Amino acid sequence: MTATQIVTPKTAAKDVEKDVSMRRQKAMMAAHYDRITGAPETGKKICCTFVPGNLNELIMCFDLLNNLPEVNAIQSGLRRVSGNYVLEAEKIGHSEDVCTYVKSDIGMAAKGNIAPNGKKFPDPDVLLLSYTGCFTFMKWFELLREQYKCETIMLHTPYMGDGKITPNMVQYMVKQLKEEVIPKLERISGVKFDIDRLREYLKNSVKAEDNLVRVLQTAKSKPSPIDAYFGGIYYIGPIFGAFRGTQDAIDYYKFLRDEVEERLASGQGPVTPDGDMGKEKYRLVVEGPPNYTNFRQFWKMFYDEGAVVVASSYTKVGGVYDFGFRHDPDKPLETLAEYCLGVYTNRSLPMRIEMLTNYVNEYAADGLLINSIKSCNSFSAGQLLIMREVEKRTGKPAAFIESDLVDPRYFSAANIKNRLESYFQMVEQKRAAA
Repeated sequence: MTATQIVTPKTAAKDVEKDVSMRRQKAMMAAHYDRITGAPETGKKICCTFVPGNLNELIMCFDLLNNLPEVNAIQSGLRRVSGNYVLEAEKIGHSEDVCTYVKSDIGMAAKGNIAPNGKKFPDPDVLLLSYTGCFTFMKWFELLREQYKCETIMLHTPYMGDGKITPNMVQYMVKQLKEEVIPKLERISGVKFDIDRLREYLKNSVKAEDNLVRVLQTAKSKPSPIDAYFGGIYYIGPIFGAFRGTQDAIDYYKFLRDEVEERLASGQGPVTPDGDMGKEKYRLVVEGPPNYTNFRQFWKMFYDEGAVVVASSYTKVGGVYDFGFRHDPDKPLETLAEYCLGVYTNRSLPMRIEMLTNYVNEYAADGLLINSIKSCNSFSAGQLLIMREVEKRTGKPAAFIESDLVDPRYFSAANIKNRLESYFQMVEQKRAAA
């Protein structure tokens, strides 16, 4: 019965157009899942962590394999099996209001813990929580610790309430790394920490980060050669997950940059599931995560209207590199702290408003669109204020749609389509008035 739960429905199995980098990213992810599920045979140990504040370079220093629960939930959503997992978690007793990433993960474990490759996930050896503003992550790992009876390590990240990183914040985190995180990872893994090894991984990270930023910033061009929200989900996968710091990431982002710059030079728009998008009519900035259970249908509502997303906050949830941050191998522990401090989920509302305002202006967008996620308080809190403030500062129209991460019950295609059509009419009216 468990095996039938992970079969992709026929409606989701249609051939879709992908650029070569998307296929390459998919192959990288598949190989990584094979490494994780093969850990019992290879003797590798597993570390579970989250995308915001993901210390992949440090994890690799201890020969640990990085398994990210929220990425697993996303994969379940894209394969349309997350709905069953969410219902299973609710039967166990989890509330409807709990983050559906959590419920998908808990429900998946209850139904056999089957990975996207059809094999069983091994139990984690350690849970590493780099806390970066999302309280749900703390409760999630408490549940996983109770389930797997493994050790949990917490690296606490101070909240950037005043909009800046202070030396005290960095020192506070470096002390935790030295006294708590690294010693425990040494003990659990049996591998001695080598700071020079960390420096080499950080050097690799910088190369990948440079190319990612170049790719994202090509969206300033008209037409944009990328979609920085739907297409961006594929682009950020390796660097926000288990590949940052690796040669694979360097190769991937060099390949991606060459591919995107070729489209840029020829004046092409983004590649969509139905091929080239065609004429660009609307340029949007989007705040909030996408819906994954109806990902292709959701994206189609945009490109059918000629709408391309030129910048998004969600593609910064694992690192805000386009504002200048790069990992610094010359101060390896400090740079890990600064990375955690700067991720989007650790930024205050004024910082988020300023970021989105800059995106609307710098990317010559027609306005801001917010996708409010029912079960994600970390993103949804304050979004109406964000919408009103960005609209006031830019003079561009803003709009609000609603869905959920991986719970198909909260995706209403008709409702979203109506709101999008109304929003594009607002944009046209604004243009006419101008």
